[in-house]
Amino acid sequence: MKINVLNGPNLNLLGRREPDVYGMESFSDLEQLIFKSADELDVVVSVRQTNSESELIDWIQESFESKTPVILNPAAFTHYSYALRDACSMLTTAGIPLIEVHISNPHAREEFRQTSVISSVATGVIAGFGHSSYILALKALTQR
Repeated sequence: MKINVLNGPNLNLLGRREPDVYGMESFSDLEQLIFKSADELDVVVSVRQTNSESELIDWIQESFESKTPVILNPAAFTHYSYALRDACSMLTTAGIPLIEVHISNPHAREEFRQTSVISSVATGVIAGFGHSSYILALKALTQR
């Protein structure tokens, strides 16, 4: 099984950006955790991060074409990117699982962060467990 782990804007600055919210571990640390867990679960993962909305949509479309399940941390695009939402809907409508993940719990943060335009088209949502949110998503996909 192959899974694409896609990450949106500013996650490249993990460990340096708001460590009280996102923790002290870097994006590289997160990647290593994902790769280690994927090995243990006997799955192949591709981990990517971009600050570009169009690039993230292109990756979702690639996942659609290859029928590859997605773990997506849309970051700030969570709250307003209808273009990303439409791409995600294309996946799940085709029966390709997409799990939305968040390191923090958006529902416990500022009001504008409490709305996700992605959640309604995602297969599931995992939030608030730090980097472990990704591992929970990997496990959920392997158990489907």
